[in-house]
Formats: sequence, structure tokens, C-alpha cells
Amino acid sequence: MKQNKTNNKFVYLISPNKIKKESFYNNLALVLSSRKVSFFQLRLKKETNSNKLIIGKKIKKICNKYKVKFLINDDPFLAKKLNADGCHLGQKDMDLISARKILKNKIIGVTCHNSINLAKRAIEAGADYLAFGAFYATKTKAVKHRSSLTILKSIKKITSLPIIAIGGIKLSNYKKLLLNKANFLAISGYIWNNKKYKPLEAIKKLK
Repeated sequence: MKQNKTNNKFVYLISPNKIKKESFYNNLALVLSSRKVSFFQLRLKKETNSNKLIIGKKIKKICNKYKVKFLINDDPFLAKKLNADGCHLGQKDMDLISARKILKNKIIGVTCHNSINLAKRAIEAGADYLAFGAFYATKTKAVKHRSSLTILKSIKKITSLPIIAIGGIKLSNYKKLLLNKANFLAISGYIWNNKKYKPLEAIKKLK
């Protein structure tokens, strides 16, 4: 998993919680055409597996077109079925070593919340990236753990793995995380539920 050295592609885009309208796919293509997105994560907690497969196949084509890595949240088996680029694991999901047996050399990232210990465990198990958050208040999911710039600085001292910051990231706060060496910013609500800007306009504001 290589980082873009100039890192213009610093966005790790997460899907909205529901994908019901065909217009989503057009918006996704527009957002990815901005060339600011390195990863797209499909995160549908309340969808059936059969629908996830249908949606995933459509998204994968769009991601391939724009050379964006396509990841699946929580489910290594679905990631394998879709031949996705990898999978993201939360602390309550399958453990990384088991997931690695399924996905072999694909990308596997791990949620570390605000814990250096969880990060060290993920590093030892062979994670490809580490995700920390929530850094800011967010409506996308319930926040049980708050991370900080102090934790971000601490983790950068012990690993060269890419660090992904997550949680409430938007136009007014994203630069602070980049300045503190977060490699990628996980963004969802700012793009998909923005009352002020359409998805393409929203991502273009992030420079």
C-alpha cells in the first residue's frame, strides 16, 4: 500500500449508510473524477448480502475506472467475492490474522480508535494501515471513542504505516489533520449529506 508522496489524493471516501438511488453512482463517478480520492470504502450496515453484492459490483467498476482502491467494511468474505482491493476491520470484526487467510495479500486496515496499544497489536498482526478517530463530532455513526492530535503525533513516532483520521472531518477542520501528518482523511457525511454543496463541489473545496 503506497502513499502518494505529494498526497493530492488524501481522501479515504466512505459510502453513505444507505445507497438507494441511481443518482448515487453518477455522483460517485463525479467525486472520483476529482482525483482526490485514494480509497473508497463500502459501508452498508443494514443491507442484505445479496444487495451488497449488486451495489459492490457497480461501485467496483467506477473505482476501477478512476484507479481508486475499493475496500469493503467489516466483511472479508464479501471483499473476496467482489475481488475488492481489500477490507477494513473494526475491533469487533474478524481478527486480522483470520482475515489475512481469506484475503491473502490484499489491503487490510484496522480501526484503532484512540489506542496506541490497539495500534501496536494491529502492526504486529500485519495491518496495512491504521485508522484513528473520531477526531470531531459526527452524525455518521455513534461516537464512543475520541482521538486527538496528540495521539496522531504519538503513533507517527512508532510506525511508518499510513494513518487514516476519521470522524466529523469537513472543510473547516481537515487541514489541521493533514498538517499533523495524517496520511488520509476518512470522509463521508461532508460529501454525501452536505446541505450546502453537492458531492462534487464539496470534494473540490478540499485542496
